[in-house]
Amino acid sequence: MRIFITGASGCIGHYIADFLIQNTDHELFFLVRNPSKLKFNYNDREGIHIIQGDLAKILDYQELLSTINIAILAATCWGGEEESYQINVEANINLINSLNDDNCQQIIYFSTASILNQNNQLLSEAGEIGTDYIRTKYQCFTKLSELKLYDKIITVYPTLVFGGDENKPYSHLSAGLKDLPKLINLIRWFEADGSFHFIHAKDIAKVIIYLIENRNNLDRSFEKKFVLANPSLKVNEAIKEISNYFGKKVYFQIPLSILLAKFFIKVFNVQMADWDYFCLNYRHFVHKKFVNPKTFNLDSYAPNLTTLLAVSKV
Repeated sequence: MRIFITGASGCIGHYIADFLIQNTDHELFFLVRNPSKLKFNYNDREGIHIIQGDLAKILDYQELLSTINIAILAATCWGGEEESYQINVEANINLINSLNDDNCQQIIYFSTASILNQNNQLLSEAGEIGTDYIRTKYQCFTKLSELKLYDKIITVYPTLVFGGDENKPYSHLSAGLKDLPKLINLIRWFEADGSFHFIHAKDIAKVIIYLIENRNNLDRSFEKKFVLANPSLKVNEAIKEISNYFGKKVYFQIPLSILLAKFFIKVFNVQMADWDYFCLNYRHFVHKKFVNPKTFNLDSYAPNLTTLLAVSKV
């Protein structure tokens, strides 16, 4: 198979690249702006092509894209209204439209779970007041159904992503784990109402490889939408599990109500956007349907919070 991958220089992209290089014989084409950011060994075997280029100019590669069998669209822009729309919406749509219907078998498009509600339906607030990143992910998804290759698109929605090591860039969340031993000394005295999912980038890569290798045998009920997540955690459960990991006792906790949080925000003049206020009130970012390696009878690298902290070497 000829596989075209964007976003290989990121955390998730590195894990996907590593799996594809080490465990398959597929011919791989990585589109990257700065090859010096790549930490995986792209000279490890034949059939690996590094294409230095900008996703915003994806139409320059139409001839190559017409020969591609599988496209993995993991690249993203995190901020800047104009740039986010150019990369997260226009470039991805142009890339998909450049694929040849006769050759293309599967398109895996990375969105974000932030645009979905608890029933895995579109969350209208994400499209109205979301950050540049979230709003453009929402906008791109709404355009997918209009494309001629829509039936070949699988959209994956990562939840909170952790990952990274000496050979892979750290996700934004994992980069902050180094401060956790100090923060838990304060955090463990508070309790808050909220819930969330997380998943490790290595487990995301396992799911992506499974989707590729089993593209003709996927359960039709899941084929179009895959929220990538471990079972949800309540914030209070997470605080206690983290405290236990670091050997910290939790004798009592002070309830941190929404009213108290808003009081602190006002007193300390914390700058918050509309999306921040929405998240503060929404609180339970959970999904009734989600998948992870265990869904497909695969071993999970970080199935729970304690294991995540251990593999992250916190």
